[in-house]
Amino acid sequence: MRDLGESRRITNLLPHLTAGRTSLEASLKRSYLIIGAGMSGLAAAIRLSMAGHSVCVVDRHKSIGGLNSFYVKDGRAFDVGLHAITNFVPKGTPKAPLTKLFRQLRIPYDAWDLCPQNGSSIQFPGRTLTFCNDWEAFKASVLEKFPEDRDGFLALLAEMERTDAFAFDGTYRSTRAILNNYIGQALQNQLLLPLCFYGSAREDDIDWQQFIVLFQSLYREGFARPLGGVRTIIKSLLRRLRKENVTLRLGLGVRHLNTEGGRVSAVEFDDGTLCQPSAIFSCAGYAETLALAGIEPPKERRLSFVEGIFITPQSPATWGWKDTITFFSKKDTFAYRIPQGLIDLDSGVICIPNNYNTGNRALPEGITRITVLANYDAWKALSPSAYADNKALCLEQLKQLIQRQLGPGRFSPIAEDLFTPLSIERFTGHFGGSVYGSPNKHRDGQTPFDNLFVCGTDQGFLGITGALLSGTVSAAKSLVRLS
Repeated sequence: MRDLGESRRITNLLPHLTAGRTSLEASLKRSYLIIGAGMSGLAAAIRLSMAGHSVCVVDRHKSIGGLNSFYVKDGRAFDVGLHAITNFVPKGTPKAPLTKLFRQLRIPYDAWDLCPQNGSSIQFPGRTLTFCNDWEAFKASVLEKFPEDRDGFLALLAEMERTDAFAFDGTYRSTRAILNNYIGQALQNQLLLPLCFYGSAREDDIDWQQFIVLFQSLYREGFARPLGGVRTIIKSLLRRLRKENVTLRLGLGVRHLNTEGGRVSAVEFDDGTLCQPSAIFSCAGYAETLALAGIEPPKERRLSFVEGIFITPQSPATWGWKDTITFFSKKDTFAYRIPQGLIDLDSGVICIPNNYNTGNRALPEGITRITVLANYDAWKALSPSAYADNKALCLEQLKQLIQRQLGPGRFSPIAEDLFTPLSIERFTGHFGGSVYGSPNKHRDGQTPFDNLFVCGTDQGFLGITGALLSGTVSAAKSLVRLS
């Protein structure tokens, strides 16, 4: 099948990236080491190499992309992480984050073959908001469904316009507290549900500046998806890595960071070898990175999820499921917090990749994905047999939830799989199986060590677009700082 063929081609690119290198140590003289082959780390590697530096990316796992990757099971390729490319704008839109990203990484806009969403919804009991990459249409939907909040909503938009969302001084400001000055609880819940599920690391709230960034990304700009899924993005990044002669070493993790005099003096790998790069970037997370240097991580409540993926012979649109993404809450009050049990079935996100506008190029099979909140500690406490049993039970519960939320249809999957918080922990190394990292962000990317930087999720940059931009911004700042 085509997807599997693309997977093989991606794999075949990897040997070329290490060709001509005599050893890891030799390639790191006067160079940068990137810990983790996530999106932000790969973008940083490309930008640093474009500036003329020697760069090596290492990752403990055999695939790249981090939270946004893919795997093959029973001959079928499954995407991991990607629901949507946020910040979608048409080709050539000036000053937009997506436009800047393609320019900075020298990736042609058309290389991702982006298909915009048909339309998505935010469903609460009694009221549903719709949006479709048309800001004016979304604003009209809000004013129509929440007439009591008309003046407050318009005043909120004006307040957001006055706020510089990127002038981050390290101070947390509660979005809930600010929204209370403008709009009622019902509209607050509707606006926050998608933004929390697609970017908040904090229970029942989100940082005010991050709220503005996500509001812009989802509502003012919108969603798209590469026709070929996340593999298209990975393939474009691999080509840029090869073009820039970046060394990529998969299956090699970092065991320890040796520090001396406020700097990282050496990096020790899992196989016991050492190297001494000029500087290190890490997309493993702030606390996770400092733990490599022997600094005990803080005690934090971290949010995690489970995601079910279901494959059907037909597109879900054949039985009337037309939304691209459905954000839902079964209760009037939206609770975004670690659940008491293994999972929380009261709210979540359902994504149907078939319902992007693919023109006349339909996907070969139907795909339905659902994400709900999960309790890492509860999953971690299960025995191996109980873990397997509860995965099966969870898949069945999610299947029934999809059916109830989207309506009648012949939803009979022919293949399915489930990611749990332990899956996330295993393949990313994130503490607590967290998707959005620590609730306390480090926007400047700096650490206690002069030559160690973090990029990605714990900078507060989220989604594929945000992660890639994080890498480019971090690379530029480090070049100035170390010059």
